Amino acid sequence: MTQPAESRIAVVTGASSGIGAATARTLAAQGFHVVLGARRVERLEELAEEIGGTALALDVTDEDSVDAFTAVIPRVDVLVNNAGGAKGLAPVLEADLDDWRWMWETNVLGTLRMTKALLPKLIDSGDGLIVTVTSVAALGTYDNGSGYTSAKHAQGVLHRTLRGELLGKPVRLTEICPGMVETEFSLVRFGGDAERAADVYAGLTPLIAEDIAEIVGFVASRPSHVNIDQIVVKPRDQASATRSHRTH
Repeated sequence: MTQPAESRIAVVTGASSGIGAATARTLAAQGFHVVLGARRVERLEELAEEIGGTALALDVTDEDSVDAFTAVIPRVDVLVNNAGGAKGLAPVLEADLDDWRWMWETNVLGTLRMTKALLPKLIDSGDGLIVTVTSVAALGTYDNGSGYTSAKHAQGVLHRTLRGELLGKPVRLTEICPGMVETEFSLVRFGGDAERAADVYAGLTPLIAEDIAEIVGFVASRPSHVNIDQIVVKPRDQASATRSHRTH
């Protein structure tokens, strides 16, 4: 990959749509050379051309893919662990083990692979930042959501553990825990059922991807001595994962 000399580099996973794409645009506007990673390369290339970034194929569930992606990045100042998602909404009694494996591979081990691979470069940058996008599901539980909530809890604990392990190193860590954000999240969760996905946000005003991207941009623009540990952000109409106000 090529980038302007002395430019700061931000890596964003899951950057082909939603929060990842919005975050890439925000960080590029702040002067970062953004390296975009996702499986849908055509989308990445369009976005990279738009923002002057670099598009690289990435599957965070595949060790070889992560190794190939991270090997060509010369330095890293910001890592945004955004790749993740949910599949299904089933009670424990009816749990689909393949759905669970996908959620743990993507949310937990994907974050681990990316962070482990890029951490030396983040330290070497002299002022690194790791932002991990978890969820309010990392902080509580709800019926029929144990696969996703357990994965998000594990992802959050992985990130929070680094806060102590990296004390004394020039790396900051921020966890962002969004509530309802209208992206492709529910479409993926319900296997492409657009009507069911739309029902998740019916009768209220959800967050949008740009809301979360602006928070990432704010965190990335803080002075190096300022560490914003955790941000919980929900729509005004949402009190918790299980309680919302809807007009109908």
